[in-house]
Amino acid sequence: MENSGAWENLPGKTPAEKLGSLGVTKDAFFNILMLDEIGRTHGVKVILFFEDDLAHSRSLESVIEEFGNVPEYERPYISIESFLRFTRENDPSFEQTMREFPLMIKIVTTGEMQTKMSGSVRYITGLMPFLDELDVDKEPSA
Repeated sequence: MENSGAWENLPGKTPAEKLGSLGVTKDAFFNILMLDEIGRTHGVKVILFFEDDLAHSRSLESVIEEFGNVPEYERPYISIESFLRFTRENDPSFEQTMREFPLMIKIVTTGEMQTKMSGSVRYITGLMPFLDELDVDKEPSA
């Protein structure tokens, strides 16, 4: 749960200013686990995009409106909580791998939006690296 004091104690007035004080600014790169911690500590929803064009050309509200009824694992975005839960459940070595090879997320936007169910929601959107950008051992091509 959010520590409401943690958010209030960040310097700045707007979500961009407050998150900027933590280094969460457009085009910055963050370790996915650190980004998750920031989201949980400060009550900020973190959304990870898989498509560069979508992440940069549309507002988060319009993307959620368009894909909100699509099953979670078929959307072009996912909450950081769902991504990490899925990965941990399906890969027992995930934590060790993340320590050895941190997954770096590129920050796209920060802000606040109004939702029908939750009211005002602070958010961070980030772009997942493309598979060809990941530093992993690859099998040689035949």
